[in-house]
Amino acid sequence: MKEKKPTSGKISVHGNGVGVASPEDIERRAREVAMIDERNPEEFTDADWSQAREELMGVENNDPPEENDNTIKLEKEWEITPDNRGRRVPRPGIEEDEETVGEQLVNDGREEAARDQMIDARREELEQEGGIT
Repeated sequence: MKEKKPTSGKISVHGNGVGVASPEDIERRAREVAMIDERNPEEFTDADWSQAREELMGVENNDPPEENDNTIKLEKEWEITPDNRGRRVPRPGIEEDEETVGEQLVNDGREEAARDQMIDARREELEQEGGIT
């Protein structure tokens, strides 16, 4: 199984486009995390909050870019000639084998569907136990 790389956050949740997640969105998600883990959703933990924030907003990358021989001397002039058509340069931070936006949307949709199924199953369990309606 392929290791999942940190994401930049959700593009959509339940089919609706998502911008920056509000604290209410993160709290709602944290309550869902607690419910899936068979705990009281009203008593979600800091770990639930962190997981919800990471799921919705992605992992923050506060690391400064590394300095190496190529990046230290950025004042170097580029050599541009009329016969130089350039070359394709990979996007920074993106690997060639990483998923496209379409693949990310499909995978996020599958994850949301699985999450919805887990939440519905937990709610059914609680209703059968007489916990919630």
